[in-house]
Amino acid sequence: VYSLFLVFMAFILFGLMPLLSKQVSQFFQEVPEMMRNIQGLLLRLPEQYPDLVSEEYVWELNSNLRDSFSALGQNVLSFSLASMPAVVTILVYLILVPLMIFFFLKDKVVVIDWMASFLPKERHLVNEVWIEMDAQIGNYVRGKFNEILIVGSASYIVFVILGLNYAFLLAMVVGLSVLIPYIGAAIVTLPVALVGYFQWGLNADYNFTWLMISYFVIQFLDGNVLVPILFSEAVNLHPIAIIVAILVFGGLWGFWGVFFAIPLATLVKALINVWPIHEEDTKKIKKK
Repeated sequence: VYSLFLVFMAFILFGLMPLLSKQVSQFFQEVPEMMRNIQGLLLRLPEQYPDLVSEEYVWELNSNLRDSFSALGQNVLSFSLASMPAVVTILVYLILVPLMIFFFLKDKVVVIDWMASFLPKERHLVNEVWIEMDAQIGNYVRGKFNEILIVGSASYIVFVILGLNYAFLLAMVVGLSVLIPYIGAAIVTLPVALVGYFQWGLNADYNFTWLMISYFVIQFLDGNVLVPILFSEAVNLHPIAIIVAILVFGGLWGFWGVFFAIPLATLVKALINVWPIHEEDTKKIKKK
């Protein structure tokens, strides 16, 4: 298991990272051309829809886009010059974090026993919460990993077949979007649609149409087929509970609250399930 883990990490670092870095670099090189295409598209709107869009509004919007793009370029340049220490730190983390995970997996029992030694001796309720959380979060993490792998691989195959630019980069983003329920898929739709539109436009071959149909089919199958199969024994949270968790924890902690909404909701659910409502429940927990 440990050897497979090391091989997997080496494949990511030396196999996938160079490809990802190359496509990210190519993407940012073509961003100015994409911006010019967007501006040209906006300038044609008054001719196509004179009753809805005025030329003054389009010129103002174009000016705002130029200013925003110029500010973005300056921010990227200043960030690249001032972030060399951060880059070195990230490289160190890329080496140390896999090693830390390796030793956590290798000495799991020793680490858990050491951490448990700091807890109070009377921890029946904590044990109940831990048992339920361990089972549900374990299923959730395994299910999410498989979902990312399947959705990302399916997207990559479709993008390569259609000949979409930045296929690996976009497929990776689509795969990672499943980490944020509902919101992730909606956000990732925009870059996929923009890259496809600027590459093909609305041509007679219907490449853009096939791209969007394929993308929405993947999202539909993910939400209605893959998720029920992978998470049938996992967290078992109602969609309303997931949405409420995203709103509440996102409002409290922003992006990270949204990112960890389901694990936090699972913790709340585990606490509710094991909390002793009556005295008899307390006695049952202590007997365990």
